[in-house]
Amino acid sequence: MATPTTAAKAKVATPKKKRDIKLDSWVLHVQTTDNNTILALVDENGNRVLGGGTGKLGYKWSKKSTPYAAEVLTKQILKEAQGLGLKEIWVVFRGCGLARDGVFKAINEIGLIDIQYIKENTAIQFGGCKWKRKKRI
Repeated sequence: MATPTTAAKAKVATPKKKRDIKLDSWVLHVQTTDNNTILALVDENGNRVLGGGTGKLGYKWSKKSTPYAAEVLTKQILKEAQGLGLKEIWVVFRGCGLARDGVFKAINEIGLIDIQYIKENTAIQFGGCKWKRKKRI
């Protein structure tokens, strides 16, 4: 039977290891919708290193979709990434929100990051194939 002291020791959480990531070029995925903005900083293999949404900063409701909230979130993520060795970035946009301007403004204000290319990856709506017409009798 386990004593109370050994049971308490088993519940103590161990701190997580910090990742040693040193990359020069990363991909910034920006998903903008009418209600939110989500950023993900991804390495060359497609593994997400940093990211989050504007709700992470404490913005709620319609303030999450503003260009200012996207600007503040982008600055925060890119400053963390500069500590990991970020020098050049590729930007991939998806969605039709207003926050695109805020992302570009934040990248330009930081200034030490080179943009290699910008890609638009927004899906195009497609209504599908037409149904067969009913026969007239």
